Amino acid sequence: MNYRHIYHAGNFADVFKHVILARLVAYLKRKDAAFRVIDTHAGAGLYDLASEEAQKTGEWRSGIGRLLDAAVADGPAGLLRDYLDMVRALNPDGGIRRYPGSPWLVRHLLRRQDRLTAIELHPRDAKTLKELFAGDHQVRVIELDGWLSLGAHVPPKEKRGLVLIDPPFEEEGEFDRMVAGLNTACRRWPGGVYAFWYPVKDRAAVGRFRQALADTGIPKILDVSMTIRAPSAEPRLDGCGMAIVNPPFVLGEELTEILPLLTRRLGEDRNAAWSLDHLAGEAA
Repeated sequence: MNYRHIYHAGNFADVFKHVILARLVAYLKRKDAAFRVIDTHAGAGLYDLASEEAQKTGEWRSGIGRLLDAAVADGPAGLLRDYLDMVRALNPDGGIRRYPGSPWLVRHLLRRQDRLTAIELHPRDAKTLKELFAGDHQVRVIELDGWLSLGAHVPPKEKRGLVLIDPPFEEEGEFDRMVAGLNTACRRWPGGVYAFWYPVKDRAAVGRFRQALADTGIPKILDVSMTIRAPSAEPRLDGCGMAIVNPPFVLGEELTEILPLLTRRLGEDRNAAWSLDHLAGEAA
């Protein structure tokens, strides 16, 4: 309940998460049928990088600050266009003052028939989120523990869509909650796309999490990660990952182009690296 994402908005982990999120939404839009995105830990939705909180850490400078000047042309950089265009649209005078959270990013990628459910437990951020989307009939904001949504809010009535699970990892047992939540959600909606973001601090814990995902027996799990430096001596956010259930068939190919670019731009030393592994499914 104490976590505020404003301190970390726009950092390398946000860039990684939002680039993949934009590609997942782009894939869902390939069919005319409506879909719903459920964001279980939505945050405040939009962040002022000039605020006291964001300036205190300045994490965005080594994240979106390094990437925004990337040439968006053909090849891997072209796959970043939707994401980077949205950040630029929020900052029409140049520079970077505002940064979109995942609800804002998703909302502005939706078509008229698509919907967003944004769930946030922190009272202050939930209030901000409701004000941000007030009067928007395509967005439903709910003040709720996001873990409960994996049982209560799937499947959506559209029967197509994506669930983004991005917990703050301020409590013990978040990896276990992810595995349990995935089991619950997949029993109710096995055809949904699920994207679980996770931090890379304790690499042994990450390894156990990946094995636990593989052991669920749930087919088609793609695990993607990026580290920006060698393992730190003390617990530190050295990287992040995303485990994607029922990934679009083109996603792996796209990420083999995108991740080297992100690693070059956002890495801090020569130990920066990326990986893409099929934990389950036909390609495993």
